[in-house]
Amino acid sequence: MNMNYFMSFMGDNMPFLVVIMAVVMLIMLGIMIKQAWTLSYMKKRYRKMMSGATGDNLERLLMGHIDEVRHVVEENKRLDTENRRIDELLQKAVTRVGIVRFRAFEDMGSDLSYAVALLDAHDNGVVMSSIFGREDSRSYAKPIVGGKSTYPMTKEEEEALREAMNTAK
Repeated sequence: MNMNYFMSFMGDNMPFLVVIMAVVMLIMLGIMIKQAWTLSYMKKRYRKMMSGATGDNLERLLMGHIDEVRHVVEENKRLDTENRRIDELLQKAVTRVGIVRFRAFEDMGSDLSYAVALLDAHDNGVVMSSIFGREDSRSYAKPIVGGKSTYPMTKEEEEALREAMNTAK
C-alpha cells in the first residue's frame, strides 16, 4: 500500500517535482561554476608564485630572504647604537642660545654691548658678555652649571641666561 501511495503521489505531482529538481540543478550548477572560477584564480596565483622557480630555487630564494633579514636586523642594531651615541653627544653640545644687546653707557649710541648665554641640554655652559665703551671694550665669561653661576651676574646676563634656558624645552 505504501508503494502504491508513493507512485500515485509521484504521478500526481510530477510537474512540480520536475520544477523543483530543475531549480536544485541550477543552484548546483551555480555552485560548481563558482568553485571552478575560484580554483582557476588560485591556479593563476600559484603559477605566478612558482613561475621560474623549482623547489631548489624556491628554497634558495627563501634562504636569501632570511639572510637579507638578518643583515637588516644587524644594520638596525648598528644604527640604534649610533643614534644613542649621537643623542649622548647632543646632550653635551650647545643647543640653546640666548642673546641680549644693550647700551652699557647712556652717552653711547646704539646697543653695542651684549650678553650671550650658550647652554647644553642640562643647562650647563657659559655666559659671555662684552661691555663696549668709548675708550675700550671689556669681555667677561662666567661658567654656568645647572642654570646658575657662582659669579655675580648683571641683569642682562641673567636675561640672556633665562632666554637660553627657555628655548627648546
